[in-house]
Amino acid sequence: MPKKWLPAGTAIVVTVTVSVFLFFTLSAPCLILKDGKTGEVIAAFPVSDGEEFSVTFVHSVNQTPVTDVYQIKNGRIYVIRTIYYSFGAGVQTEIGEGQSLEYGRDGAMIVSGFNRPMDRLSYIVGTVSDHTLQIGGEVISLRELCGRNRRVQFGCGRRRAQTLFYTRSK
Repeated sequence: MPKKWLPAGTAIVVTVTVSVFLFFTLSAPCLILKDGKTGEVIAAFPVSDGEEFSVTFVHSVNQTPVTDVYQIKNGRIYVIRTIYYSFGAGVQTEIGEGQSLEYGRDGAMIVSGFNRPMDRLSYIVGTVSDHTLQIGGEVISLRELCGRNRRVQFGCGRRRAQTLFYTRSK
């Protein structure tokens, strides 16, 4: 009786399907920080769909804190709201369509309603004051993690649990 072989195309499809299944089974969705020049992965933080994170820094002109809040949606980063304490160069002075302005108990101005994808989100880590990442209830100094004056690019992706550079304690 002659041997029957799977056609080459079928074998490729099966191999790719099994590889994709294993990748998604053995990896976790992450917020990934990379060096903006080299693309080197600096850190990866496990995240869930719908989870928020923020970056806070002291504005270089008006010298007050600014917090940009983002959310992970379907593997992408969306800007959700920004929080600041005084007007000045480089901060929003007008409310756009679909946006709202609220005031916090501490006098903060909270502009929300952006809901816009940020496909190329990056910051240059401060030399005078720090940038901090808040994720999962933890506050991480980007100066300590990345170094001063380094361009850091934020993105979403998947990493194997064993290769996470940063894991949150829960």
